[in-house]
Order: sequence, then C-alpha cells, then structure tokens
Amino acid sequence: MLPSFPRAKWSIAALFCFLGFQYGTWVSRLPALKTRLDLGAGEVGLLLMACGAGAAAAFPLVAVLMRRLGSRRLALLSALALIAVLAALSVVPDYPLALLAVCADGVAVGCLNVAMNAQGAALETTYGRTAMSQLHATFSAGLLAASLLTSGATTLTQSVPAHFAAAGALLLLLLAAARRALLPDTSPPPATTGKQPRRLKLPSWTTLLMGCAMTFGTITEGAMNDWSTLYLKDAVKASSTVAPLGIAVVSATMLLARACADRWRDRWGDGPVVRAGSALAAVGLALALSTGGVVPTLLGFACVGLGAAAITPCVYVAAAEHGSDALSLVAAMGTTGLLAGPALIGFVAGAGGLTLGMAVVAASALAVTLTATWIPWRERAARQAEQPVAAA
Repeated sequence: MLPSFPRAKWSIAALFCFLGFQYGTWVSRLPALKTRLDLGAGEVGLLLMACGAGAAAAFPLVAVLMRRLGSRRLALLSALALIAVLAALSVVPDYPLALLAVCADGVAVGCLNVAMNAQGAALETTYGRTAMSQLHATFSAGLLAASLLTSGATTLTQSVPAHFAAAGALLLLLLAAARRALLPDTSPPPATTGKQPRRLKLPSWTTLLMGCAMTFGTITEGAMNDWSTLYLKDAVKASSTVAPLGIAVVSATMLLARACADRWRDRWGDGPVVRAGSALAAVGLALALSTGGVVPTLLGFACVGLGAAAITPCVYVAAAEHGSDALSLVAAMGTTGLLAGPALIGFVAGAGGLTLGMAVVAASALAVTLTATWIPWRERAARQAEQPVAAA
C-alpha cells in the first residue's frame, strides 16, 4: 500500500536534507582539515575537485545500480556510505587517503543525487502533485543546518571527530525518517538469467538537450556561490561587511523561490517556468554588470537566485520521465557543470577581469533559456491525467 502524499513527501525531503547536511558538514570543516593535513590552497582545490570528479565519473555505475537496485534501495545504501565517508574524513591521517575518501564521497553523492531525484519525480507522477522544487529547498535547508551546527560545535570543541560524530548521529536520524515512507519502485529489477547482457544505448537528442540545460543551470548556480562575494569586493569595491551579502542574497532568494516554484509549475507548466526564470537571471545579471554599484549588483544577484531556482528541479522531473539512464546522464552533466563552472569563470576572470567572468554566468543562464525552448516539456494536465488514483 502506498503511503500518503505528505508522508512520502517528507520522507523524500529527508533524503534531500540529508545530502545538504552531509556535504555542508565536511566542507565547513575544510580549514581544520587543511591545518591537520598541512595542505596548501592548491591541494584544497584538488580535494574539492576530487569530490566533483567522483560524482561525475559515477554515471556508468549509477545507471547500473538504478536498474539493479531501484531508487529506494540505492538511496538508503548510498546514504549509509556517506555517513561512513564522514567518519573516515574525521580521522584520515594523510592527504592521499583524504583524496580517496573525498572521491568516494563524490561517488556516493552521485548515487544518492540520482536516487533521491528519481524518488521526487516518482512522487509527482504517482500523486499528480508538484513537489520537486520544495524538495530541493530542503537541500538548501540542510546546508544551512550544517553551517549552524559547525558554528555551535566549534564554540564547544575544535575536535573534528567529535563534531562529525554528532553530525553522523543526526544523519542517522534523518535516514531513519526517510526510510519510513519512501516510494517502492514501480518495476522490479530485470532478471538476467537466460538473457543477453543489456547493451549501452546512445542518449537521445532530448536527453542531451536536458543535459545541456542542466549543465548551464548548474554553471550559473555554482559560479554565483563561488564568485559573488569576490566580485562585490574586487569589481564593485564593496566593503568587507557588504561583500558577503552577495551569496546571502543569492541563497535567500533561491530558497524562497524554491518554496514557491511548485505553485508556479502548477499554474504555468515546467517549460515556461524554466524559460522565464533563466531569462530573468540572464537579463537581471547583465543589467547589474552594465550598471555597476552595490545596490544594482545585489538586485541582479537576487534575479539570479529567483530565476535559477526552478531550473534543476524541473529538468530532473523531465529527465526521470525518460528513464533511469537518462536521469543518471543528466545528473552527471549537471555535476560536471557544477564542477567546471567556477573554474571556467576563474580562467575568464584571470584573462579579462571579474566583470567578464560574471558575464559568462549571464550567458550561461541565457543558454538555459535557448536550450529549454527545444526541450519537449510535457503539459502538467496531460501528465496528471495519465496517472492512476493514488492513496490520499
């Protein structure tokens, strides 16, 4: 028997919160890890790249595991792996082992990312109700909770193992909450006895389009997270007090928009929301860059937060409708954008200045608009009409 919509929604939301909390926990203690392992800035950058590279390289494995295990079992197993990785990072003795642990974290993140988004898409399909944007908002809430726990933990003790042990206990509670009402997979894993091995299929044109939209969307989101403060300080000449407001404005407006975006999707559909949102992000940021000044820049950053918020939730839903392989590829392309985007902006900024680098972010948002016009978005009314009546 299917759980009720609220129970299923909160269980899946616990997975999104879990991933945000786990990632936010270890990233927030990078300074302590840097000191303990005696790392330079380049080595820390390589450590972060190892996580993204592990997640991107996990695509073939994720596709196989999704077919064999299903989204529910894969989500629970990868979540347990992430708790184990967090424990390993708290005691890792040297840099090579730290790289290995963080790469393993990236692989587990890739698995959980696909599985939880498959659960979110199944939630919308099964009950005929929108929820994906709110689920992505709980990921942001997990990041916020992790930063608050880190702040509190460091006032009590500088011990990373003690901090990560407390975080691991909270993650186990989140996982227990998630396990209660996750959706069962609609079809069992395929039997292989007496059958030919499954051949690797080339992705369809639609899948590639969705992957491109996801890549440009995550470039936009990731670059704003990494470069907004530096742009305000160095290009706009904002004070040290005002400069950190850049990331705060982007994060706050994105969280607010994701809390409301499912209503927009119900009213206008996924395609129009993605196209209008990415256009708002591109135009708002471009105007801010051409105008200059602290207030116009913060308003432009707010446009990016509001406009980019619904891109990844909508594309994940569209990709899930084309099967687990399509979802895995689109998720991997999104991770690649999140990994490569900030580095790309850095190269452009080094050659032509931060304003030109941020212009690439605006161009990336515009690329989402253009790409989204070619994606055959399904009408929500038609999608809901195809679904059987589910448990209330």
